[in-house]
Amino acid sequence: MRRLTENQKIDFEKSNGLVPVIVQHYKTNTVLMLGYMNEEALEKTKELGKATFFSRSKSRLWTKGETSGNFLIVKDILIDCDQDTILIKADPQGPTCHTGSDTCFDEEIKPNNDFLYQLEGIIADRKNNPTEESYTVSLFRKGVNKIAQKVGEEATEVVIEAIDNNRERLKEETADLLYHLLVLLAEKDISLSEISEVLRNRHLK
Repeated sequence: MRRLTENQKIDFEKSNGLVPVIVQHYKTNTVLMLGYMNEEALEKTKELGKATFFSRSKSRLWTKGETSGNFLIVKDILIDCDQDTILIKADPQGPTCHTGSDTCFDEEIKPNNDFLYQLEGIIADRKNNPTEESYTVSLFRKGVNKIAQKVGEEATEVVIEAIDNNRERLKEETADLLYHLLVLLAEKDISLSEISEVLRNRHLK
């Protein structure tokens, strides 16, 4: 998948003007629903920031939540390699399904740890597409020694807060440690999945 940019075009011609649209929860990656868009619906989605589809039964555009108020606030729009399927990452403002279920597949949305993988992706993007105002970019520019030093500093802070029994500060410092550790892994071209695999193999022994 890749993000939809102004220079990229969806191939609406391939499927008679309509393309399938998968909607995922932007935090949990739970699939919320499947809909269809024509070119006008896509433009309306980008304009409103709310998922808007083409209704095949009513032959008109409809914005999800226009009657219920349960809008799908768009966080990201991606396209597949063939440019004929859209993936929308959305923040649902209530149940997605008309039945009252969280999703149209009768799944309950539960929090998970995928944000670490999302953060890994954000860090990789900062590395590959640097911007001047990014703290992450500034770390990469200072090199591995500085990044490793920050990991050490944050690890020390975690130890201090754990000993002091300051729960809130411990959470904050642990978050800082995880972030800087992900930056270090990105600098060394090691993925979070590789680390997970090491842990999985240890667990199986």
